[in-house]
Amino acid sequence: MAYGALFTSALIAATILPMQSEAVLVALLMAGDHPVWALLLVATLGNVLGSVINWAIGRHLRHFSGRRWFPASERQLARAQSWYGRYGRWSLLASWVPLVGDPLTVVAGIMREPIGPFLLLVTVAKGGRYLALAALTLAWT
Repeated sequence: MAYGALFTSALIAATILPMQSEAVLVALLMAGDHPVWALLLVATLGNVLGSVINWAIGRHLRHFSGRRWFPASERQLARAQSWYGRYGRWSLLASWVPLVGDPLTVVAGIMREPIGPFLLLVTVAKGGRYLALAALTLAWT
């Protein structure tokens, strides 16, 4: 049950829906009932899968631009694409950053970033964040 809750919170946290997975991970780390490596693996897998969902949405979202309900104006979309075009796929290393990371993974899909490099960079970013969080948590407990 703990792994399922962690996976689900990490997955939802990586989408554009509001959710915090860090609190769940910290609570499970502090409880000490599960191996740290397993918690890090589950959290990372869930968070990366959520980012892949964002990427897939981005791949299919572009053809809806201009509609009333579309979440971004053409100007906002052009600015995001320009920013991604300037910094490229390496900007995906910032996919762990709150408020910036989730939209960035959507923009990567819009920009047709290949899934291989996307997965590698997002996994490094998301896994690195959870690893740092675990190290800090375990150092303070």
